[in-house]
Amino acid sequence: MKIKLVADSSATVADMDYTSVPLKIIAGEREYTDDENLDVAGMLKELKEHKGKSGTACPSVGDWLEAFGDADLVYGVAITSNLSGSYNAAAIAAEEYMETHPDRRVFILDSLSTGPEMELILEKYRELILAGKNFDTVCAEIKAYAAKTNLLFSLESLEMLAKNGRVSPVVAAAAGILGIRVIARASDEGTIQQMHKARGEKKALQQLFASMKDRGFKGGKVRIAHTCNPDAAKSLAAMIKEQFASCDLTVGINRGLCGFYSEMGGLLVGFES
Repeated sequence: MKIKLVADSSATVADMDYTSVPLKIIAGEREYTDDENLDVAGMLKELKEHKGKSGTACPSVGDWLEAFGDADLVYGVAITSNLSGSYNAAAIAAEEYMETHPDRRVFILDSLSTGPEMELILEKYRELILAGKNFDTVCAEIKAYAAKTNLLFSLESLEMLAKNGRVSPVVAAAAGILGIRVIARASDEGTIQQMHKARGEKKALQQLFASMKDRGFKGGKVRIAHTCNPDAAKSLAAMIKEQFASCDLTVGINRGLCGFYSEMGGLLVGFES
């Protein structure tokens, strides 16, 4: 039996056998495909010089179908449906795939999140598959697990989020003024919810860690992803390890979609509660 793991490219996973379905970042006539070849730092520098509009495009139904390949069982996860059409395209593709192949099964989870929280979900899928769980059990357990994962982020700028209708311009105006960083979370509905403001990166990291504990973190898995800000990611990792030395923690880099929206200096943290 052939089993496939799939996710759109908002997931930050670097070292796992799964198929990534790329989103696209569009600036005028320039189009960036969010795959392993994308130079995220270079893209952000070019976008900073771009004077026109820029935005993103989700994968098509055909893109998802191609990712399913000829698998008997497909498990997947997509960026929150409240901020992107990726999940809806994946759901339509799943219906078409199962209609064409009645003996095959597809389940795509709406993460209600993005980035490193999706990494945790993919890792859990892998664990359940390797444990030999059947399709229905994997689907039930992944939904239960996703209810216990979280995403927090610290951003220097919310300009791209505001320009593309993801946050209020009023909220966006607070970031970047006199070194203020916004601490926010992926809400239970899959939207962006502002939590705190902090002046300076050190205070922002302290507030981020405090917010993790407020959200129920007690030393489980942590996945940190940064956008051209490795020092902040390492500082946060050290802060977490100082109190929770045995926690499973990794630091990675945001891919194109998350890099586009988190902008230079952005930090995303997925963790278990």
